[in-house]
This record gives sequence, structure tokens and C-alpha cells, in this order.
Amino acid sequence: MIEIRWHGRGGQGAVTSVELLALAAIEEGKYAQGFPAFGPERRGAPVMAYNRVSEKPIKIRSGIYHPDVVVVLDPSLVGLVNVTDGLKPEGLLIVNTSKPAETLREQLKYKGKLATVDATFIAREELGVPIANTTMLGAVMKATKVLKLESLDEPIEERFGKIAYKNKNALKRAYKDVKLAK
Repeated sequence: MIEIRWHGRGGQGAVTSVELLALAAIEEGKYAQGFPAFGPERRGAPVMAYNRVSEKPIKIRSGIYHPDVVVVLDPSLVGLVNVTDGLKPEGLLIVNTSKPAETLREQLKYKGKLATVDATFIAREELGVPIANTTMLGAVMKATKVLKLESLDEPIEERFGKIAYKNKNALKRAYKDVKLAK
């Protein structure tokens, strides 16, 4: 089983990403959970959402306290929120950023596996808005290999309708552009 924690801000689509990932996992015949963790937050406030994906039925119904993967949708959260809190020592941090990986490592004092992509830049070019949630799904697919990229096609089409092609373009571009740092 792989457990993923997503960090974003209210209105940025972290919950949508979690739902799409869970639907894609089910599309592949896997078991999945996707759930948000927020209270009375407002648009722009830090939020977290979670995924579990497994080959076997998932019987856990609690929050995720020690994720295998942490995804950061909004680079302004780095330093504001402890995004690496509870991340397993062999875990993976995936960050939407234009900064070099070494700069992030120094800022976070993080020595583990790191993947970076400028998802906001890609989203602006492909979608016309700086909302990087589906873009970051592409980075997650490449960095984790948890699912096949094409498994997201149907969930994205159902969710976004006429503009699904834009989201798929952004997703594929991030998949291609994500950088895995040693």
C-alpha cells in the first residue's frame, strides 16, 4: 500500500487531485481511498488531503500520519507548514516549484528523495490559470509509478468535460518535465 499526503490551499484543487487519483486506481482494478482533512478553512487557507492505493482491500479508516509520499501543490507552503512532518525516511517529497532541488533541500533541511516540477508555469501555459492540481498528478504518476498515466484519462474527462484535453496536456507535460533529484 502507498499512502500520499497532499498539501495545498483551499480552492487549489488538492481534494480534486485526491479524488481523481482514487478513481484512476479503481479504474486499474486497485483499491483506493481519497479524503480531505479540513475544517472551517476558507479559500486560500492551508489544507491537506490524502490517498491510499493498494492491491488488496484497505481496512484502515484513520488519517495518514506517516506517508510514503508528500505532494506540495503550492510552493508558498514550504516553510509555512512542516510539509515533511511524518514523511517516512525512505519517502518521497514532490514539490511544485521553480527553485532548484538543492535550494529546497537547504530550506527544508531535507535529505530524502525529492522530485520537483514547475507545475504553476505549466498550468498557466496549458490551462490559462495557475491551478496546478492536475498538473501535479502527472508529476506524481512519473515519480511514484503508482498508476499508469492513461488511467487518469477517464476520470479527468468526466470531471472536466470540454476542457479535459487541457488538463491532460498539463498532466502529460508535468510527467515529462518532473525532475527526480538524488
